[in-house]
Amino acid sequence: MKKTVLTFGLISGAISSLMLFATVPFVDQIGFDNGMIIGYTTMVISFLLVFFSIRWYREEIGGGKITFGRAFAVGILTTLISCVFYVVSWEIIYFNFLPDFAEKYASYALEKARAAGASQQALETQKQQLESFGQMYKNPVFNAAITFLEPFPVGLLITLISAGILRRREPKAQSPDPAPAQA
Repeated sequence: MKKTVLTFGLISGAISSLMLFATVPFVDQIGFDNGMIIGYTTMVISFLLVFFSIRWYREEIGGGKITFGRAFAVGILTTLISCVFYVVSWEIIYFNFLPDFAEKYASYALEKARAAGASQQALETQKQQLESFGQMYKNPVFNAAITFLEPFPVGLLITLISAGILRRREPKAQSPDPAPAQA
């Protein structure tokens, strides 16, 4: 299982990392809304490797059979490797290239709330929350934990769906037909 999980997890992680490095630097041109759409689309694409890792394991290691539990284990480990790549990539991007990302996002969120008609008090409360979050986000451990929570639910969902679809148990041994009833 280790080789399967590592192979597919590394490929999945490479896809998500490459897309982060390719798109995040252009967030000003792309915009936060479009960036979120691109980001989650990329996550789904990279997590398709979870499906393929489970299927490969079932066919090549399991001889065409896999339980839901084993399929889930293969999928979730593949997901975890991919998520680690995502987090490490974001940490590199954030702390080296986009240290003002939190401030830019806070400005965007406040402007969006203002455009939606939020009251001055609501805007002030949101501003304080965003500033507090921005301070916590400068801590690499907090930053990594929050960043991990972006792709993991997507990977977990794809793992559960894939494990459910791909599980295949051994056919039950058929018992011989019972003797015909005597009349």
